[in-house]
This record gives sequence, structure tokens and C-alpha cells, in this order.
Amino acid sequence: FQTMVGFGAAVTDASAWLIQTRMTAPQRDALLRELFGRDGEGLGFSFTRVTIGASDFSRFHYSLADQADPTLAGFSTAPMEAEVFPTIRAALAINPELKVMASPWSAPGWMKSTGSMIKGELKPELYGVYATYLTRYIQAARAQGVPTDYLSIQNEPDFEPENYPGMRWGPEGRARFIGQNLGPAFQAAGIQTRILDWDHNWDKPEQPLGVLADPTAYRYVSGVAWHCYGGDVSAQGQVRDAHPDKDVFFTECSGGEWAPGFSDSLMWTAKTLIVGSTTQWARGVLMWNLALDESYGPHAGGCGDCRGVVTIDSRTGAVTRNQEYYAFGHASRFVRQGARRVAVTAPDGLQAVAFVNPDGSRAVLVVNDAATATAFDLGEGAETARVSLPPRSLATFTWGAPISK
Repeated sequence: FQTMVGFGAAVTDASAWLIQTRMTAPQRDALLRELFGRDGEGLGFSFTRVTIGASDFSRFHYSLADQADPTLAGFSTAPMEAEVFPTIRAALAINPELKVMASPWSAPGWMKSTGSMIKGELKPELYGVYATYLTRYIQAARAQGVPTDYLSIQNEPDFEPENYPGMRWGPEGRARFIGQNLGPAFQAAGIQTRILDWDHNWDKPEQPLGVLADPTAYRYVSGVAWHCYGGDVSAQGQVRDAHPDKDVFFTECSGGEWAPGFSDSLMWTAKTLIVGSTTQWARGVLMWNLALDESYGPHAGGCGDCRGVVTIDSRTGAVTRNQEYYAFGHASRFVRQGARRVAVTAPDGLQAVAFVNPDGSRAVLVVNDAATATAFDLGEGAETARVSLPPRSLATFTWGAPISK
């Protein structure tokens, strides 16, 4: 099956601002080591996502070229240089294997039908300019010490938010842009960043299938990215079955106060996002905000009750670890980058996923969503052990060579 890139969460503008401005240097260093470190108690996050320009989890709306100018003379990553880039650089220093994905929420307003970052579509006559804009971002980020391993060309292209940046973009337009503009621009600039399509919900697999049906776009698309807010995780497998040479990534889901119960959130996240998405071929699995404050922010429009993987008290810098922290820790601490997913047989009532790490160690995550304890034999070949998992619980079992640093 697939080899893993890893698990993690997005370093949104909000997350980076809290980490850089609301924590002392010792607090900040301790949190980043806890999240990205591969030693001791570190969660070992090895995959993250940043936004190109503003999302709803920014303190204000901005692009990297707010002045209308097709030469992009005023292009600047300055809004990302005080908080986002330093946070990613610090995480890379802790875990040099960290892979970074970038996603725009909208093109600059002047490139769009609405003249605004809110709503609208990219003007077809500016496809070439926008390809240059994204190319410039990748070059500028790299100059700041932040690689871009993966780029989705548009976050949630089938959704136009009312009060924060967004951009509708159908499969025909995306295919044309990737095949005729962005792919060739990356090639000309020697950019190795892998292009991902869709970056939206499970409920419309026909969208990425439409892009992949275009032979020119197909050459440049490395994979398909998915979100959890509609449909079923099996859509990932549906598209993977049609195009087995294209990667699968799960790139956004948020916890929130709509699901405050610790146990329910923990179980759903483990069952659907960790076991479900990796069983359906995901090479990487991401939550949305890495960190938010006690008021579910800062944000400018959009979700007012989304939960970060951790909550940072904006007054004291104190950290609260949320449901998603513990669910993801069950995978990220034990499944290393480069691990291979392998077949596993689970008895009725249990969900399981198994991996072999590059050092030969095994990691098996088992979820018991039933109201009763379940006993089962764990192992491979002739060597097994009898294990019992309590009701509504999850556990990760490891054996073999030690988990390497």
C-alpha cells in the first residue's frame, strides 16, 4: 500500500500569531518540541499546511499582491514573515523531515470577477499572472527557509464563503490552469513542488475525476487532497482506484464546540481520520488549526467555534491539549515518515490500520467503538498475544525494532 508522509495540522496565521506573540520563548520552544519532536513525549508531527494569503483564521484579509499590477511588482510575503515563516522554520529545526503544504483561499481581489477576495472566480485572462503569483510565492518562501513540498491550487473550490476569502473554480478551469499555466510555469522555474487538486470534501469525487480526465492537467497533478465536511471517506478510494498513480492526502478537518464531548470527538477522529483516511490511501493526514485561543480565534469571518489541536491562553500562553491532540498522537508518535501501510485483519466491531516503519518496527492502531470490551489476538505469523480493548477506546500497539528518532 502507500508510504506515509505523516500526520499534523495547519500552521494558520492565527496559530502562528498565538505561538509567536502570546507565548514566552520557553513556552513556545516547549510547545513546538512537544508537537514536532520525535524524541520522548514528542508527537512527531511531520506534515503541516500554510495558507497563501489570508484564510478565515487570519486577523485580517490580505493577499501577497494587493495592488492591481499584472507585473506583480508589489508582490511580497511580508505578512507571513513575522509569524508563519518563523514558526515553520522552528518546526523544521526540530523535525527536519517536516513536509509543508501550501493552499491559497483566494487570488488577489483584482484578479477576480468580484474585484474582491470575497466570492467570485479567477478571470481566465489572468490565469498566467496567477500562475506567476503562485510560482513567486514558492520561490519567496524557499528564500525564507520554508520549502513547499505540496501545493493545492485552491482551498475548497466548490464553496464561496460570505465573509472571508474564497474562490469558486470548476474542474474545467482548474484543469486548464494546471495544464496550460501552472504546470509549465513550475517546469520553467525548476520547481519540484507537487500539485494537488480538489482540497475539498468527500461528497464530490466527480470534481477531481473531471480534472484528471484532462490529459494535459493529468501530467502535472501529483495527487488529490480531501476535506471531511461532507460525504464519506470512501471517496478517496474511489478516485485512487480510478487513478492508482496519483497520491491521496487528507488535508483538513476541524474539531469544534459542535462536538464538545471528549470521548465522542476522540473516537470519531481516530476512526474516521486516522484509520479511515489511511485505509482509503491517504499518505498524509492533517487537522485544521494547530492552535487557537480560548475564544476559538483569532479569526476574521468564518468559523466562530472551531477548536485547535491545542488551545493557547492568549493572556498566559498556557496550553490545553484537545481531543484531536490525543487522537493524532496515537498515530504520529508511532508511525514514522516513510512507513508502509500493510494489510491487517480485524475482528467484527474493531477498526484497525497497520504500518511497518522504515526501521522495521510495527505500529497497529486499533479502535473499539463498541459498548463492550473486545478481546482479540494481536501479532503476525505464529507470534500472537491475547489483548482486550475496553469499550469505546483506542490503542496503538508497537513491536519489533525500536521506534527510531
